[in-house]
Amino acid sequence: MTTTPTRKKRGTLRAEFGSPERRTAYYMILPALLIILIVAFYPIGYSIYLSFFKATIGNTGNFVGLQNYADMLTNSNFRTGLSNTIIFTVVSVFFEFVIGLAIALAINRAFRGRGLVRAAILVPWAFPTVISAVMWRLMFQDQIGIIQYVASALGVVSEPILADPTLLLLGAILVDVWKTTPFMALLLLAGLQTIPGDVYEAARVDGASVVQRFFRITLPLLKPAILVALLFRTLDAFRIYDLFWVMSSRELESLSTFVYKAVRVSQLNFSVGNAAAVFIFVTAFLIAMFFIKVLGMQTSTEE
Repeated sequence: MTTTPTRKKRGTLRAEFGSPERRTAYYMILPALLIILIVAFYPIGYSIYLSFFKATIGNTGNFVGLQNYADMLTNSNFRTGLSNTIIFTVVSVFFEFVIGLAIALAINRAFRGRGLVRAAILVPWAFPTVISAVMWRLMFQDQIGIIQYVASALGVVSEPILADPTLLLLGAILVDVWKTTPFMALLLLAGLQTIPGDVYEAARVDGASVVQRFFRITLPLLKPAILVALLFRTLDAFRIYDLFWVMSSRELESLSTFVYKAVRVSQLNFSVGNAAAVFIFVTAFLIAMFFIKVLGMQTSTEE
């Protein structure tokens, strides 16, 4: 006789809460869970609630259903911010992963001065994002910027980089790759440190080449670390705000900058801005679920 999924769930719940020790443990963590629900989930729930109303300062307003989301999708600034955010996230995370993996593989090998090289690689990550944006903005300046001068001398660009939205977005991607690639390399290096050396030694004895060892041993065993690194960096890049705001002097639009411009008092566009904030939260949640469910499931299956 086969047991139904409902009976299995009931049996699991009885086993979970039937033990006095387990019930005591749940009672002890209940206050912390309540605090998390109040501090974290109440603002999220209230924002979702307000996104269905024509809210103003101190007034919830009338119920408008999905009208705020419709207005959001038809807003040209929102569409520009969405496209910039998607391009920025995909391109920057891709290059950060490729370069970070190469750096992690290089500094994972034993050589003289490895500790100093590891410390030097982490220097860009130590800079605050605002400082990095200001520093690179000076290098992109039309009159004094070294990058602008070299690019113009080589004929790569014929106009100021900071005046062209496409070049400005590419510059922001370059800055983000420079700053956060060390973080990606650090996470991947931690994953490489967990791979036993005996596995590589056995592969060498069996005659496996460097390429075969990389694709047959390194990548499969490194997938949990890759999952964590990609998840962290994708969510962080998707909510980009300070780099765009400082480097472009408020000209480069992202989803986060759109929300800020919409909800600030001088704009009085709370409804659309609140709907955009909910959109960012839901999208980030779906991205996280994709990484955890799809990539995580592939990792657990191969293990």
